[in-house]
Amino acid sequence: MQQIIFFFIRNKNFLLFCVLFLLSLSLIVKSHSFHKSKFVNSANFLSGGIYSLKSNVTSYFNLKEKNNLLIEENARIRKVLEGFKESNLIPELDSLLFPSKYNFIPARIINNSYSKTKNRLTLSSGAKNNIKIDMGVITSNGIVGIIDNVSKNYATVQSILNTKSQINAKLKSSYHFGTLIWNTNNSNIVQLVDVPRLAPVVLGDTITTGGKSTIFPKGILIGTIKDFSLGDDENYYNINIQLFNDMTNLEHVYVIENIDIQEIMSIEKGVENEKY
Repeated sequence: MQQIIFFFIRNKNFLLFCVLFLLSLSLIVKSHSFHKSKFVNSANFLSGGIYSLKSNVTSYFNLKEKNNLLIEENARIRKVLEGFKESNLIPELDSLLFPSKYNFIPARIINNSYSKTKNRLTLSSGAKNNIKIDMGVITSNGIVGIIDNVSKNYATVQSILNTKSQINAKLKSSYHFGTLIWNTNNSNIVQLVDVPRLAPVVLGDTITTGGKSTIFPKGILIGTIKDFSLGDDENYYNINIQLFNDMTNLEHVYVIENIDIQEIMSIEKGVENEKY
């Protein structure tokens, strides 16, 4: 403590100069709009650089987790391809290019809400990246939501944590379907309703997309059965689903483009307009 006091005594003139200099600088900034605007711009530039550095550092330390996710996704892809190979449905894998009616567009989430009743996410990709309304959005762990608005450079996603969300889903172990909704109680749990009583519902079973729409392919992961009960009419189950995705911790996603969507919509429109 005595050393600190001696330091102030020895440097009292310099410290007094610093205080007066800062005081005069503050008065100049406050009394002149030009100086004030320059100061604000400089402060914003500095804070922006700090935030950018923080983001880069955080991203660096998250590389291990991201690499693990990529490894898991590659493992699932390899498992699917090996399944095709073992089933003899295709010839040599190395000599065949698999046709697919889906494109997967990578995108990054720049804003994410999960505490409201109608939650949305914002992507840093838009029309210039061929993203359109009603495209599905997923991660390597499962579904996220559906594109509901698009500009040139950005797009918004209606999250599955949204009371307006209704997505066709099924039991992975059977062909029994239901509708995926959210009751707003928990950001990690959604509900599968209208599953018939005859369905073999078992705790821990996996729930996937049903493929009964042009938005999501069949078999995209959603979550596992946490608990279930019969509805009031005792003919259909109400099932709570523990999501594979942590909806509060998302960054990179894939937007699903159905290449055949125009053809499908055209033929379905023709059937709807047909007169019986």
